[in-house]
Amino acid sequence: MPRASFATKSILRMNSAINFVELENGVISATYRNLMVRAKIVLVDKDSGTPLLEPVTTITSTLPNSSVRIRLPDGIKSGTYFLQARNAHGENMARSADFCIR
Repeated sequence: MPRASFATKSILRMNSAINFVELENGVISATYRNLMVRAKIVLVDKDSGTPLLEPVTTITSTLPNSSVRIRLPDGIKSGTYFLQARNAHGENMARSADFCIR
């Protein structure tokens, strides 16, 4: 059986996505698609590009499509943020739309 070329393997890569749904009472709701167990979702400050040390949410569901609720830490500063999904190796897999925290 012939081996798949690099181009073919690249096409077979999962098309992961994370979607910000809402922010209410200090809790972010988001949905995700094609994220595997042990993937991590981090909150990133758009202005600096720096991921916050917390919250970090680890995907524990064996289902690749689901939703998460992420509680914001006390004292988070106002600004524009986005969610970044990373695989178990720390590689960026998906990014949400920007949203504001006030």
